[in-house]
Amino acid sequence: MTQDIRPFHIAIPQTDLDDLTDRVARTRWPHHPAGGDWARGVPVDYLKELAEYWIGEFDWRAREAELNEIPQFTTTIDGQAIHFLHVRSPKPDAVPLLMTHGWPSSPFEFTQVIQPLTEAGFHVVVPALPGYGFSTPVNEPGWGNLFRVAGAWAELMRRLDYARYAVHGTDAGSGVSLLMPVVAAENVIGVHLSGTSPAMPFGPPIDTGNLSGRDLQRAEHFNQLQLDGLGYLHIQATRPQTVGYGLTDSPIAQLAWIVEKVKEWTFPASKLPQDKVDIDQVLTNVTIAWFTQAGISSAHAVYEGMQVYRQMAAQEGDQAAWGPTVPIGYAVFAGDDTIRALVDPAGQLDHWSEFESGGHFPAMEEPELLAADISAFFHRQ
Repeated sequence: MTQDIRPFHIAIPQTDLDDLTDRVARTRWPHHPAGGDWARGVPVDYLKELAEYWIGEFDWRAREAELNEIPQFTTTIDGQAIHFLHVRSPKPDAVPLLMTHGWPSSPFEFTQVIQPLTEAGFHVVVPALPGYGFSTPVNEPGWGNLFRVAGAWAELMRRLDYARYAVHGTDAGSGVSLLMPVVAAENVIGVHLSGTSPAMPFGPPIDTGNLSGRDLQRAEHFNQLQLDGLGYLHIQATRPQTVGYGLTDSPIAQLAWIVEKVKEWTFPASKLPQDKVDIDQVLTNVTIAWFTQAGISSAHAVYEGMQVYRQMAAQEGDQAAWGPTVPIGYAVFAGDDTIRALVDPAGQLDHWSEFESGGHFPAMEEPELLAADISAFFHRQ
């Protein structure tokens, strides 16, 4: 099997772009209850306005050209095409940095942190999770298993001739990142995380009895999220194929599916998604998901990942067997629910930063803070 690394250039056929425009223009908009708040989901009036901007003012070809300025490549690992960004630092002593995104995203979530990181002395490698972005289509079931993904990432770094490297992850990418020292113990310098969860989403609520201050607020927010904020996760973790039909056939469904999470997970909870992030960057990720049909394949990845997650949670002592073997650091942004007493009960963490701004998407919300924290952590190792 070939181990070649091939240059990659985004080139969406014009017929696909025309089809997207046509589908959005012909959307069958639903009737909706009175009121325009987000309590029942994305309001129709807001989504209509955003959809008009998407096909009327958002310039995919301009974004495509910008993205193609970033060095991109593909390689095949274990039969799966893996797309990745690879931007080398001009500094001769630069440290390789492997970065993994989460759901619902792609490597292009990190576009605003690449330059500050390369200037800080990192060779940046950002692969797309199988089933996300241009690491599609998925060739077979099983790529939602984060152990398998971590193994593929270790092979990718080997092919790039990086014997020692740093690791950063967010959301599901944090899970992959924590497994990197397990599958590549001799290679990983340390692991830096953001966008993590303090407990299993489908587990019991967090006991707030011994918490106070900001940790109590985080725990209460997480417990409320379990009650009314995990509908997207439940459907993907149980019936990904069913929701996938809408995400594959309707660009409006794909747009609403992602934009709702951007609105809810940025901090502080904003009136509109574009109040906290560049809406063109959001639409870039939505458009890529539409063209690659990543909506359904990433839903299946969530399903498979949650199956493994539940199995591990049911096996007492598993986590102790693969606990931290390298320095671990956390960047906790204001909208995160990560609680140190829960993720680090033994006080073993090497780095912990808390910020008064930013949320679940720090690479888009607070790129300078995120890049600086990553740099501060790894340059101490």
